[in-house]
Amino acid sequence: MSETSTYPDRPEYKQKAIRSFVIRAGRMTDAQKSAFARHWPTYGLSLFGGPLDTQQHFGREAPLVLEIGFGMGDSLLEMALAEPDKDFIGIEVHPPGVGRLLNAAAEAEVSNLKLYMADAKDVLADCIPAATLDRLQVYFPDPWHKKKHHKRRIIQPDFIQAIAPSLKAGGLLHLATDWAEYAEHMLEVMEAAEGFANTSAGFTQRPSFRPITKFEKRGERLGHSVWDLLFQRD
Repeated sequence: MSETSTYPDRPEYKQKAIRSFVIRAGRMTDAQKSAFARHWPTYGLSLFGGPLDTQQHFGREAPLVLEIGFGMGDSLLEMALAEPDKDFIGIEVHPPGVGRLLNAAAEAEVSNLKLYMADAKDVLADCIPAATLDRLQVYFPDPWHKKKHHKRRIIQPDFIQAIAPSLKAGGLLHLATDWAEYAEHMLEVMEAAEGFANTSAGFTQRPSFRPITKFEKRGERLGHSVWDLLFQRD
């Protein structure tokens, strides 16, 4: 079986397209590989499915939270378990993380979680209807710290305006980073974004719904800081 047929919606990349991510050649465990065959039919969503029908996929109407770039999925699963009154959608492009979360979600028998493995920009453009999301979160995106790579950062004015319609009026956009210069960049972008209001004066305290990851705990022990931004859609 080819790699593109093994993993659903593996994105195809145009040569001139600027992406906020690269597909890293991380090795998948056998368990992560088999997770796609065993659990993708339960938890997976496809770009080819078109606009999301929450009633069809979750069997109910509930507040909807979407996370872009869930990594290995630990915090997303923790949130889904801690907030059973909400439905969660995760987007990630790296197969090992998707496979790991598929296994963990199945083991926890979580029923309020669905996953896309595709470019978030494509998912938001093709699959998330306007005024659908109650919360959209982007935690610890790649800071692309070299100046020549800043154009690859996902938090840019055009991206914010592209995702804005997917949020309901009063919906929250929550950003977090552990890179100080990127935090300032995020704040500058968001303060200038039309249709959003900062819920705090500048950065905010970590909301209780965002779990502290093991990497964040390690960083705290080393004296590293984390900056949270919480903006509300008008």
